[in-house]
Amino acid sequence: MTRSSVRGEGALPHTRRGDEPGGAGEAQGTDGGRHKEGSRSPSGDREPQGGSRRRKAESRPPRPKRRILRWSAMTLTVVILGTAGAGYLYYEHLNSNIKKDKLNLGDDAAPKATANAAGQSPLNILMIGSDSRNTAEDLKLGGSKGDVGRPPLADVQMLVHVSADRSNMSVVSLPRDTMISIPKCTDPHTHKVYEPLSLSMANESLGRGGPGCTVATWEKLTDIHIDHFMMVDFSGVVSMADAIGGVPVCVRKNVYSHTSDGHGSGLKLKAGTTPVKGKQALQWLRTRYGFEDGTDLGRTHAQHMYMNSMVRQLRENATLSNPDEMRRLAETATKALTVDEGLGTVKKLYDLSEDFKRVPTKGITMTTLPTEQWSQDHNRLVPLPGDADQLISMIRKDTPLNGHGTKPKAEQTSKDPAAPNGQIAVQVRNGTGVNGQAPTPQRALAVEQALRGKGFTQAVKDTELTPEAETTVLYPSADLEGDAQAVAKAMGVPVSSVRKSTDVSGVTMIVGADWRTGKTYPASAQPTKAPKSAAVLSGDKEDACMEIQQGFTWG
Repeated sequence: MTRSSVRGEGALPHTRRGDEPGGAGEAQGTDGGRHKEGSRSPSGDREPQGGSRRRKAESRPPRPKRRILRWSAMTLTVVILGTAGAGYLYYEHLNSNIKKDKLNLGDDAAPKATANAAGQSPLNILMIGSDSRNTAEDLKLGGSKGDVGRPPLADVQMLVHVSADRSNMSVVSLPRDTMISIPKCTDPHTHKVYEPLSLSMANESLGRGGPGCTVATWEKLTDIHIDHFMMVDFSGVVSMADAIGGVPVCVRKNVYSHTSDGHGSGLKLKAGTTPVKGKQALQWLRTRYGFEDGTDLGRTHAQHMYMNSMVRQLRENATLSNPDEMRRLAETATKALTVDEGLGTVKKLYDLSEDFKRVPTKGITMTTLPTEQWSQDHNRLVPLPGDADQLISMIRKDTPLNGHGTKPKAEQTSKDPAAPNGQIAVQVRNGTGVNGQAPTPQRALAVEQALRGKGFTQAVKDTELTPEAETTVLYPSADLEGDAQAVAKAMGVPVSSVRKSTDVSGVTMIVGADWRTGKTYPASAQPTKAPKSAAVLSGDKEDACMEIQQGFTWG
């Protein structure tokens, strides 16, 4: 992460939670269907099929052969197929359904990842779930008329990283209650400028000019270049769940997300597996009270289960029996989406789905950004120093989170030749003060002297303290990339820790908490799997089931 510490004090604007009164979760739920034979029990095992049911199935006429439905973009979008034979006019009609917006509303953009030796590059897509109530369809799903016109909140934020070789996919959720900095954003339609916020809830970025501000916020947080975004609102979630016939989800016990003072999503399910669709699917995705410990973390875990189940449903079971059904799904999918301008056609969405399709289910890893309680408000979270940095660093370096990656490839060096050591100006900053630790005294001076000893006679210490978990070497423009890599190599710092940044004016080494002593960067094994605090869930884990919070069971 670009910054591991959290700064700023003062009153924070009140942000309505989705499961508070007036939110989408206000609507009452139903029992969500019976726990039928053959469904999964709370333990994850399947119950035996009854013989009478088998005989009943045999008496039915055979069903026509169905085509397997391909999937497009995790839970926020589904497949777009069947347009090839429908003619140019229908293709253009579907294109006109797709809403488009600018990708990045910030002043800075994270550098694109360097292609591997085979010329392949990773792909990063930001999935956004909006709580907008600015349409009649959204308003019918919850909230009051007073919510119409208010800035939307990004209640679901997931970064989907597809590896360069398309062998694996990593998903990182950011809990909406996480306190982070939001950069300056400019609304592309009104040209209104939103000044940066040093500390704010993560979900507020969407209301500051649109999804492009959420993209800018993620790039500032992670220093990972985001290639595309996809956004869907309440009614889009409902329509997509309906279009695929429901998504199977599992709870350990009977659950009812409702409190005596009116909080809760209204979700009511029996123990075991139930296919949810319509409003019930939305309730599942927004439930906080009743899942795990009742925090926003439980909500993200439930969203991961939903996404994994949806992917399996689409890959293995979801079918289309006729062209009319196929066209209906294409209409639903295209109307549900808002995407960046670079992804705004059916053809481009289809190409993206082909990239996703190459990743095996077992190669999908769901995680939540590691967080801890914020010291100023225990109802809010902040990124957990160390673990959060490790998770983001692994994605930035295109390292699989499931521990099944191949051995590290040779580092890619810059094509820009480096100047002689004595001609390279280097600033050195002390970034060792993270995770409650005080900065190592005179650390920048010590590394400056070590650089001078290796011939970098223009190295100077910078008095600015820039907390960083990992040592990095930054450069502002492409013509200095070779110089920055030369500095890193001289001190034993991995080339993967060299990054372009407009926050510096020249080659700058930030000595992180991973290098508190010594003249040479300590060699250490790079992490091969996500930290336990990231709540890892594999895409092929079919027996995943939500734990239920005490006091929210029934029956």
